[in-house]
Amino acid sequence: MQQAQAGYSAPVVLQSMIDAGWDETVATEALENTLRGHLEEAARSKGLPPASKVPEPSLADSPLFLDAGDRQVHVLMTMARPRVVVFGNLLSGEECDAIIEAARPRMARSLTVATQTGGEELNADRTSNGMFFSRGENAVVARLEARIARLITWPLENGEGLQVLHYRPGAEYKPHHDYFDPAAPGTPTILRRGGQRVGTVVVYLNDPEKGGGTTFPDVQLEVAPRRGNAVFFSYERPHASTQTLHGGAPVVAGEKWIATKWLREREFH
Repeated sequence: MQQAQAGYSAPVVLQSMIDAGWDETVATEALENTLRGHLEEAARSKGLPPASKVPEPSLADSPLFLDAGDRQVHVLMTMARPRVVVFGNLLSGEECDAIIEAARPRMARSLTVATQTGGEELNADRTSNGMFFSRGENAVVARLEARIARLITWPLENGEGLQVLHYRPGAEYKPHHDYFDPAAPGTPTILRRGGQRVGTVVVYLNDPEKGGGTTFPDVQLEVAPRRGNAVFFSYERPHASTQTLHGGAPVVAGEKWIATKWLREREFH
């Protein structure tokens, strides 16, 4: 591992280990652990919060499809930094409609978590209506939650309840982070329910006519809100260095329905 410490690139170090007789799988794991340790040490030296384990789809061999248990889900796009994966065919059209219709009677002006108090509050940056399903509240919600847990290899019980949001023309959610600010006074209260958020899945339930994409301003990425598809992203520490600043672009024409699943470090209760 002296080569890694000396600054040689990962592929060069890996090949030298294989040439020296290391099994490729063992060498890869050892190198990843070493590099991860160096990155964490560098992060600590800069005063960043410690990193957490995060959800991660099984994408090592670049599959075109993943098994979600009862459905084959397409892998449409992957990005390493920030960690972003776009899934296709996560929900059928009928399932999208069922979630919308179950949510529609319960919609109200969307609230955000108030990190100053640990409660909820209206936020001028979020101009949508929304509601929450409890985990497993109905059959279609339970199916979606099971698929997400399997896709991102994360315990189902670590997920918050599914939130459904409805955006009319002009409505948006300005760029923000999903993790809870460690410096905010209300954060310790929030974290007692399951620790930090470490990942997000946004599921698109309909096709807006124009606008409404999910944007990542730090990396100039926009994910189109295609019905039945979803975007997953993770953040290993509650810090802007994860480059997971994101927002819901204004709906230009039509309307947008999405379902959001936030993932916590531990069981959410």
